[in-house]
Amino acid sequence: MRSPSPIPPSTVSDAVLAWYDQYGRQSLPWQHPRTPYQVWVSEIMLQQTQVTTVIPYFQRFMERFPDVHSLASAAQDEVLHLWTGLGYYARARNLHKCAQTLVAEHAGDFPHTVEEVAALSGIGRSTAGAILAQSRGIRAAILDGNVKRVLARLHAVEGWPGKKPVENRLWELAEHYTPHQRLADYTQAMMDLGATVCTRGTPNCSACPIQPHCQAHANGNPQDYPGRKPKKTVPVRTTVMLILRDTQGRVWLEPRPSSGIWGGLWCFPQTDDVDLFDEALAQRALSTSDTPQPLPGFRHTFSHFHLDITPLEVRVHTVGTRDSNGRWVDPAAPGELGLAAPVKKLLSRLDHPQQTSML
Repeated sequence: MRSPSPIPPSTVSDAVLAWYDQYGRQSLPWQHPRTPYQVWVSEIMLQQTQVTTVIPYFQRFMERFPDVHSLASAAQDEVLHLWTGLGYYARARNLHKCAQTLVAEHAGDFPHTVEEVAALSGIGRSTAGAILAQSRGIRAAILDGNVKRVLARLHAVEGWPGKKPVENRLWELAEHYTPHQRLADYTQAMMDLGATVCTRGTPNCSACPIQPHCQAHANGNPQDYPGRKPKKTVPVRTTVMLILRDTQGRVWLEPRPSSGIWGGLWCFPQTDDVDLFDEALAQRALSTSDTPQPLPGFRHTFSHFHLDITPLEVRVHTVGTRDSNGRWVDPAAPGELGLAAPVKKLLSRLDHPQQTSML
């Protein structure tokens, strides 16, 4: 293993902190106060999601769940409802599970070591470091996507960070540069530097406080770092969403299994084949004399595949359903349910036929 770096740690950390004092983000809602709970919720929300998107979700979440005890005692449906629109719903399920663990096993507080925090549901090494550094000033390195980019360029670290040797090298550098003072500010500063200056597409090198030491800048190719993930063909899957309306115009929703896509969220019944429509009705003790009406299909993209959705609407005769977990809801007011994004989109357009072409 190579030595961490020929650059003294303070040379980088001092420059980054001086930049942060002048240009960094210091009025984010989770910074006042920087409690372990607030930092934790913000860090989970910020995974795969930009700050501007997260802020209103975070504020609504804190209004409803001001502490870990209120979150732990909440129903999962309510947690998922407040998460609707943020995506990556496993984060919300893990957040809820983690809150329950904290209350049951840690008296509602976070442990004090990276190893213990990282062992909790939905929390990895970098998130654990961010929680402890920002809320308690504990010296713990972080390595989120923004920090990976800064360090990969600073030392021209070749290769995709998803490969273990590359990730190990970046962790080595992250540990090397993490200072012993102002941990909360330094952690935020590194994330801000990657998010606002050392950006993915067109880094603003002239505004970077560590540009004089950056090997990628010296080589004239910062855009080549970090290495990109090898491309794979994104598979396409298909599904039929059954929009079942009763005589009052309500639609039938049911919760998804806790694991898999949209785990725990409320969705329209789904089938892989239009020809299985009658079978799907029979399973729910429903019947119809009407012809199902297809609505314009649309594509929903996940991180690892595309899902082509065909909505099929039909009026049904309600004679009771065998699925006691489902419920009939008013499309205009489905209640505080966690809804999958395509379901939320379809509900908002069901009574506005002229908008269906926008799907």
